[in-house]
Amino acid sequence: MRIGIIGTENSHVDHIIDHLNTRQGPRVVAVSGGRSERNESLQDKGSLERIVDAPEDLLGLVDAVVVADRHGDLHRAHAVPFLREGLPVFVDKPLACTVEDASAIVAESLAHNAPLTSFSALRWIPDTEALAAQGPARRVVTSGPVDPASPHGGIFFYGIHPVDVALRLAPGTIRSVAVTRLSDRIAVQAAVGDTEVEINLMLGEAPFTGSLGAAERTLELDEHYFVPGLEAFLAMATTGRQPISHDDLLRPIHLLNAVAKAIA
Repeated sequence: MRIGIIGTENSHVDHIIDHLNTRQGPRVVAVSGGRSERNESLQDKGSLERIVDAPEDLLGLVDAVVVADRHGDLHRAHAVPFLREGLPVFVDKPLACTVEDASAIVAESLAHNAPLTSFSALRWIPDTEALAAQGPARRVVTSGPVDPASPHGGIFFYGIHPVDVALRLAPGTIRSVAVTRLSDRIAVQAAVGDTEVEINLMLGEAPFTGSLGAAERTLELDEHYFVPGLEAFLAMATTGRQPISHDDLLRPIHLLNAVAKAIA
């Protein structure tokens, strides 16, 4: 499988190339964005075949695409041409920074039967898996750092991490969202299906945490934290089966959109 990457400023690109291009099997063969010090460094690291200028220049060169731009506002324009060709597409977090863009990406996936996924890497790490294995809970609490003024999409850029973990642990329809801005955090209370969800978006450095019921667990990120999510994408690209439903791709964006509106 030949993989192309769009948006190479993200450190996740290094994780992808380090994991894939040092073994047999799927590998990154090309990146877009033209020749730059960063892209030439990636080419040397991964023995990439091509550096192309525009994302669309990857068409015909690759079998699957990772859209890794830091800013979610770029994701719709960069993902859609490949979905229209039926290619598997992984949009690195977040899927988009507006409900309109996220819905349009999902619509293209459905219209062209193109496998699509998007998630926070924290969704698949062992600590989150351990929480999910505890089964349904009446109450879920997650937390993590955010920067509402981030140039990469504000609250969406890091807020997707605790939100995606919370919604993995709380299935069902988002019935209500209440947002309170405090001195140290943005506190989100949501009713999701039958679960009461609390998400604390910390204003400053803070660990990622999650809990079902009373026991809180720190969500540890080791040097291989991106690998489980990458393997979920590769399985999708191979089988065509999405690891996350289209509805569940949209739920975090709806919740984050409610938060963004509340703090604007």
